[in-house]
Formats: sequence, structure tokens, C-alpha cells
Amino acid sequence: MRLRSLIAAGTMIAGLAVVWPASTASAAPTGPDVGSTAQPLAAAWPTPTGQVAVNGTIQVGSGGLNGGMRRYCCIGDGGQEESQDPMFNLASGATLSNVIIGAPAGDGVHCSGPCTLRNVWWEDVGEDAATFRGSGDPQFLVDGGGARSASDKVFQHNGPGTVTIQNFQASNFGTFYRSCGNCSSQYQRDVVIRNVTLTRPGGRIAGINTNYGDTARLSGIVIVNDPSRAMIPCQKYVGNNTGAEPTQAGTGPDSTNCLYSSSNITYQ
Repeated sequence: MRLRSLIAAGTMIAGLAVVWPASTASAAPTGPDVGSTAQPLAAAWPTPTGQVAVNGTIQVGSGGLNGGMRRYCCIGDGGQEESQDPMFNLASGATLSNVIIGAPAGDGVHCSGPCTLRNVWWEDVGEDAATFRGSGDPQFLVDGGGARSASDKVFQHNGPGTVTIQNFQASNFGTFYRSCGNCSSQYQRDVVIRNVTLTRPGGRIAGINTNYGDTARLSGIVIVNDPSRAMIPCQKYVGNNTGAEPTQAGTGPDSTNCLYSSSNITYQ
């Protein structure tokens, strides 16, 4: 075995990262390598092409990081503590692609401004899979990939702007997307969720704060293993900036906040 540097243009690793190539490392990745085109729904879970040991948060600059379908592991304790460090911290405008995140994954991925997560897979979500921050009107894109076992949230939206999640799959989660309900700085936030496959157990697809004018647009949603229709497509809350638990304010489509119809959801 020999140590190989993972430091690429625009990417700095805080902590030692060691790569162990898999026995078939020379083979093409078995997972989908998503580019600008949409991947099929519920694509096969990818097989890692190698292993990267991570001892600290990886800082991803504007040049981005393409992981080549290697598994990055591990950081944190796998729990829900809010103070855990992320495995990846993306600068404004950065792209993280073709990465499998092993467990424990700490606080997953942080985006400090507009970012793209393309073909990123979370084997076992720790605190959150990804958290979106920033200022102004940032645009965040999640294209392809998947997440498993998020006892709380998959995607957490703390800053302003719009999060678009497409061609994604998730299973065994509490909330798929949540606009922060009690952050000290609150904003009007938007989410677009399209062409995703969500498998129960799962509590709700989108949680938004109607008092701040949030919107959730849903289309091409496939829900699996939910004969009783228990998964809530859009949960409305009254958010606050005091840290108190937000109160629920109803569910279901409307013409203002929860923008979808029954025809946008298919059950399998």
C-alpha cells in the first residue's frame, strides 16, 4: 500500500486521507456517473471502487472534487449531535461528485453558498446528509445519488435560496427536506423535489414554514412500501427564530406553499 495525495486543484484536505484501492479498482465504477442528464429512478446502489480514510473535514474549493466512486469514511460518532463536523465543507460554487459517504459520516456535507452535489451516496446518514447555507439568493442542486437511514432529516436548509433535488432515492428517514424551523436567522426558502423515489419507513417529504413564505414544488414522486399512504408529502409549520420547537400548521397541497397535486405522486 502506498499513500496517495487526494489534494486536487481547488481542494484541500484538513486531516490525513489514505486511499486503499479495491481489488477491481481498474474497472469502471459500477454506480451511475451522473452528468447533465437525468439518471433512471431507483438506480442500483453503487459499489465502491476504493476506500478513503478521512481524519478531518475535507475542504472542497471552487475547483470541486470528483471522488471516482470511492467510499469516504469516517468522521463523527454516527449520532444526532448538532456539534459534529461535516465530512465535506464546500465553498461557494463548488461541486462534489461521484462520492460514496460511509458511516459514521458526521454532519455529512455543508454548503456555505451555492453548490452542486452530483451522484453522491450516503450509506448511513449521521446527523444530516447535507446542510445548505449562504446569503442572497443561492441556488443549490442535488442531482442523482441516494441516502439511507436518516433518523431525522436528509436535507437541511438553513440559509436562503432554492434547493433543487432531482433523480434521487432515499429510504428509512424522518424528513426528506426541512426548511429550518427555529434558526436564529430566518428566510423565505424554496425547494423543488422532482423525479425521486422514496421508500418507507419515511415520515414526510418536505417540511416548510408557511409564515416565512416557503414553497415546496413536488413532481415525479414515487413512494414505495406505503399502502396506507402514511408518508406526508408536504408538512406545514409555523417557524420561529427563538429556538423553540415549531408548531405544525397542516398538510396537503394548496396554491401558495405546498405546490403539487395527487397526480404528481405515484405509489408502488
